[in-house]
Amino acid sequence: MYTTARTTMPADLTRDGSGLTIKDPRTGEYLWSVPEAEPGAVNHAVDVARSAAGRWPAVAPAERGAALRAAARALDAAAQELAELNSSETGRPLEEALAGIAAGVSTLEQYAELGPVHRGHSLLGNRSASDYTVAEPRGVAVLLTPWNDPVAVACGLIGAALVTGNTVVHKPSERCPRLGEALGEVLAPAFPPGVLLTVSGGAGVGALLTQAGVDVIAHVGSSASGERIAHAAVQTGAHVVRENGGNDPLVVDRDVDPAWAAEQAAIGAFSNSGQICTSVERIYVHEAIAAGFCAALEAEAALRNSNGTVAPLVDTRLRDAVHAQVSEALEQGARAVEGGSVPEGAGAFYPATVLLGCTDGMQVMTEETFGPVAAVRVVQSFEEGLKLAGSGRYGLAATVLTGSIAHVQQAIAALPVGTVKINEVFGGAPGGSAQPRGASGEGFGYGPELLDEFTRVKVVHVAAPPPFALQPPHKEQP
Repeated sequence: MYTTARTTMPADLTRDGSGLTIKDPRTGEYLWSVPEAEPGAVNHAVDVARSAAGRWPAVAPAERGAALRAAARALDAAAQELAELNSSETGRPLEEALAGIAAGVSTLEQYAELGPVHRGHSLLGNRSASDYTVAEPRGVAVLLTPWNDPVAVACGLIGAALVTGNTVVHKPSERCPRLGEALGEVLAPAFPPGVLLTVSGGAGVGALLTQAGVDVIAHVGSSASGERIAHAAVQTGAHVVRENGGNDPLVVDRDVDPAWAAEQAAIGAFSNSGQICTSVERIYVHEAIAAGFCAALEAEAALRNSNGTVAPLVDTRLRDAVHAQVSEALEQGARAVEGGSVPEGAGAFYPATVLLGCTDGMQVMTEETFGPVAAVRVVQSFEEGLKLAGSGRYGLAATVLTGSIAHVQQAIAALPVGTVKINEVFGGAPGGSAQPRGASGEGFGYGPELLDEFTRVKVVHVAAPPPFALQPPHKEQP
């Protein structure tokens, strides 16, 4: 672990003499402080990774895969401890935290298998020559990972980067620093020294890493941070992979069961308290079923609020931002038929909220909310809903609920997003890699194609020299 540097921290990440101060999202009570990396320590970590980058690519791909499998076993063995840290720092329910760690284990195992078979292509040239491509590691990778699914996301990036021969400097989110450090302590022993390093800190440490002249930067987080990283990379020449914010729409057609559609909307909007990159953020429902849909969605939210299944947000800073968007919508004419107010008591709780009568200019319809808020707008036709769903600056994902195959094809063609989901808000086959659009990022952030992001392609042409008769060696006369 690399220690303290002074940077300005926001409300729930206040600094004391020890560094990042974390409070329990459920109670607001102080948990612990974690030192931040000072600038010299950040640069040292990059130097160590740069030194190891001269040796790690020489390790056979099968051996790199074996190291990933060892890391997966170590992660599985530490699942309970890490899940408890995750739950403490972010408020995520323990079962969900364990599921995220299980996903991280699976991801490491998948890249352990995919990495050794990641290969170039043979090319068609002259029969007397050989032409092919070779995939080579980029070098030092900086990985900046989020708090909302911290282990699964980090393991995906770490696994893909390491198995392709890169070395890694990982900065976990400042909202779960102890979990991030513990994850590094679990995984790093599976690899040679210097191959996987962890540094703790906030935005200042992240900025230092992006300016350190590394070869690739992978970032999962807010669009504002992603844009700053992309600008910094223009100066350094680093390759950038970003999965950033989303304002994902849900379009509900007239020919679906409104109760089922409301259940899908609730799953999309309220799971993990809305703190998922691909959460349902805005809903466009056909007027023909709007009444039944809205009543059922209100009931879904009320059930979650009454049975206590809505976990707290990660901190009060995020809760304040969520409530500010809700309050603005209410001031501009929206109606909160469920939720919509900050509950009394300690912690960072916010209720499942259903807003009806939303209009296009409201922030809940144009910006990422990242909280348990379902903002609903009634439309007169599927085409109107589809047009509105395709508007805005984000392009992460979108969901369409419809029984019409014609509308399915229309949606797939029209929606400018990386992932289109039909009749299921979450799910999909393994191995699907998406490229987000617009303010949602760039590059493949997961799946087999992530291996391509961490490598560069070299074209090789091998030709035979022309015939040449070797002369016998000249012998000196005695």
